[in-house]
Amino acid sequence: MCSPMPKPICLVENVNGSLSVSDGAIEYLSGNNQPVVVVSVVGLYRTGKSYLMNCLAGKQTGFALGSTIESKTKGIWMWCVPHPHKTGHTLVLLDTEGLGDVNKGDSKNDAWIFCLAVLLSSTLVYNSRGTIDNTAVENLHHDSLACCSYVTELAEQIKIKSPASRAAEVVEEEEEEDSQFVQFFPNFIWTVRDFSLKLVIQKKGQVTEDEYLDFALQLKKGLNKKDTNYNLPRQCIRNYFPTRKCFVFPFPASQDKIVQLESLDESEICPKFLNVTHSFCDYVFAASKVKTVKGGYRVTGRMFGHLVQSYVETISSGKVPCLENAVVVMARIENEAAVQEGLKLYQSEMEQVAVDKHYAELLAQNMEVSEQKCQKILSDLYEEINVHMQQGEYAKPGGYKLYCTHRDNVIAQYHGQPNKGIQAEEVLQQFLNAKSIEAKVILQTDEQLTESEKKIQEEKEQAALLQQQCKVEQEKKMELEQLMHEQKVHHEQRLEQVMRKFEEEKLQQQEELDIALESKLNEQKQLLQNGFEERAKLMELEIEQLKKEKDKQSGSIFKDCIMPLLDIVKDVFSTILHYKMMTKTPVHP
Repeated sequence: MCSPMPKPICLVENVNGSLSVSDGAIEYLSGNNQPVVVVSVVGLYRTGKSYLMNCLAGKQTGFALGSTIESKTKGIWMWCVPHPHKTGHTLVLLDTEGLGDVNKGDSKNDAWIFCLAVLLSSTLVYNSRGTIDNTAVENLHHDSLACCSYVTELAEQIKIKSPASRAAEVVEEEEEEDSQFVQFFPNFIWTVRDFSLKLVIQKKGQVTEDEYLDFALQLKKGLNKKDTNYNLPRQCIRNYFPTRKCFVFPFPASQDKIVQLESLDESEICPKFLNVTHSFCDYVFAASKVKTVKGGYRVTGRMFGHLVQSYVETISSGKVPCLENAVVVMARIENEAAVQEGLKLYQSEMEQVAVDKHYAELLAQNMEVSEQKCQKILSDLYEEINVHMQQGEYAKPGGYKLYCTHRDNVIAQYHGQPNKGIQAEEVLQQFLNAKSIEAKVILQTDEQLTESEKKIQEEKEQAALLQQQCKVEQEKKMELEQLMHEQKVHHEQRLEQVMRKFEEEKLQQQEELDIALESKLNEQKQLLQNGFEERAKLMELEIEQLKKEKDKQSGSIFKDCIMPLLDIVKDVFSTILHYKMMTKTPVHP
């Protein structure tokens, strides 16, 4: 990732009810190409949201903790830290402005803050104080279930498909949206702070935290207005969020110390509170997945910045954020960035051509120096043979055998010389070729040898020359094959990375559909168990839509389009490598 973020920075500013993106935050995100896991916290102001975020960051301080009745956090603040469990991933923590601030008095602005938290998160933490029992549930716009009023508005504030896509569909818009929200919405965690009751439900006895939440979200069977209003937010939470988890926190310390929670030593904090905090953090780290967008594409820090800009600009313009449009905008920006990177790569390659040319010149100089050095070594070593030749020692009977002995000694001494360079064998081959006539003359004048013996020796001379030539060509071939192998491995690794990325996105998309389908099936099962046959029957269409989409995705663009394309690319690379091999391999008549 880019340089560490020592403290949180403002991501979305909220000034006089107007939302805008911080340039500094986008600039920071633009340098982060790691996949991001995004965790947002929302809830009423002054409920201790920031403390939870600091715990997830592994710090005692960071996000501001207020000690008055005023909301401390304004807008959305971001803290990017290395993910403690996933190497190469960035954990993005978003602390949102407290909902229901009496000084602001703008519920619509609160709704958009909540909407952004949902759109941007892998995991959404709703933080409340007190209880979520039946008494608190009755007043949906206040106290611990204030978030429910915002949840009921999500269908109006967020669209999955663009208007053009919806126009092409025969399915009714409301049914389409409801069945798909569950695919793209984050995991949902409800944290209840300052919980002083026992986890006991009448007729059920002791229950878990998750069972406590599920009980609070149970529906009523009545059809009157009161029951409908009661059921609506609960039904929305059950429909929209595929995974729901609950943590209840006791009071962390005595009342006089709570206002200084961030400065307290662990020994001053209630052990049970610390245990729940550790369990909460462990669950978030394990259950929160990489942020994905429609289509299963994994979001990097840079892409996350594009998403934030797209959503905030849409909200500021008075329009409704659309997941499909946001992906299109993000893809366009990423494609433009890819074009720029391509241009930079082209310029770099053109510069590399100049470097390669310079390298070729240096290589030629190196070859020339090696050639000159090897020629001098052979010339110096051969001087003794020249002296013997001038003295006529090789013209006597048995002179050819003596000549061969001296020449073999020269070759052995030559091979023993260090640092001859890359032309060593080729220069030796040229040298022996040049001396082959000399050897032939000595052989023919040696009266000690019969004609038959001379013929045998001549064939040996030719075989030795051919062997040296083969050795030179074999070295060149091995060097070329090594170069081609390295290039081939490099290209194959790049193709494997591309294929692996597409396969991961395909699996991610399938997993999202599986989670959505399982969530709907579980919800239908619970409705049937609780006597809501009509509601369960109405869910059949949503379930069928998800099944059809899952079957459709099983074909996948990866299998039908990308794989054949990659096969073509591999063939092209093989052809290029073969061409390079053919052009660099010497041809002999």
